[in-house]
Amino acid sequence: MDFAIVLQVLDGALRLMTPLLFACLAGLYSERAGIFDIGLEGKMLMAGFAAAAVAAVTGNVWLGLVAGIGASVALALLHGLASITFRGNQLISGVAVNFLAAGLTVLLGQRLFQLGGRTPSLGGEARFGPVTLPFAETLRDVPVLGPIYAELISGHTVLVYLALACVPLTWWVLFRTRFGLRLRAVGENPASVDTAGVSVTRLRYQAVIICGILCGLAGAYLSTALAAGFVRDMTAGRGYIALAALIFAKWRPAHALFATFLFGLMEAIANRFPNIDIGPITVPSMFMNALPYILTVIILAGFVGRAIPPRAGGEPYVKER
Repeated sequence: MDFAIVLQVLDGALRLMTPLLFACLAGLYSERAGIFDIGLEGKMLMAGFAAAAVAAVTGNVWLGLVAGIGASVALALLHGLASITFRGNQLISGVAVNFLAAGLTVLLGQRLFQLGGRTPSLGGEARFGPVTLPFAETLRDVPVLGPIYAELISGHTVLVYLALACVPLTWWVLFRTRFGLRLRAVGENPASVDTAGVSVTRLRYQAVIICGILCGLAGAYLSTALAAGFVRDMTAGRGYIALAALIFAKWRPAHALFATFLFGLMEAIANRFPNIDIGPITVPSMFMNALPYILTVIILAGFVGRAIPPRAGGEPYVKER
């Protein structure tokens, strides 16, 4: 395989893994606090619509980003209200968020823009553009390292770099701060946290809000950076793939980076090589496009029994009187 093609595939993998990485880290915060969140898909979808709609109307992608985060946090608080305050079933609440977002985005899109649920195409200041890192053009002609820096590392949108920066930041927050220690303790033994005089409800709401912010970044990236506008159901199951990646990563930030890159790589390969000839056999494009979802099933089948989630995950906390 040509070196240039390898760089193109890896470049595509970085772009495609970004929404998965944001969503995976979102689920990590939520589930480490004991709140299982099936609603990552719905929050990403609502954020994608809100970001594209506001960016299309105002012509400012940063206002779109803020709107996307706000819409996602609103759904996250709705999920928190149902699962933390009212102690409802967290899985059912998450599924309800997904259904709500899927219907509401199409309804609002048709009502506002009359484009069948889509938003107008974005361009210029209404969309995130690539960022050229320092000396990228100068070093382009350097053998091997030059193309890697100029074509693979440089040239991504600011949200790609933010997603990568969130990995060490998440590790530091969870494993090197008092807040992270308490958050992890809430997911393992909320009664001990309550006994120490720390509010379990407040900590879980904080985790849910962080989850909403990260899902908002993921959805906004999809509609204002990876694509040029919102289309119906554009998340295409990425929220569920992020959950599979989270299980594969065993709820650890560094492992989440590897897991989401693997999914992004599968999708990039499918996009770059729609048909692959293996001797006399031609692998059809439908199979290649299904690769990320096949990998999801394999991971869930192979790792669900081995990965150990937070012990208090999925269970509402009832304070003893």
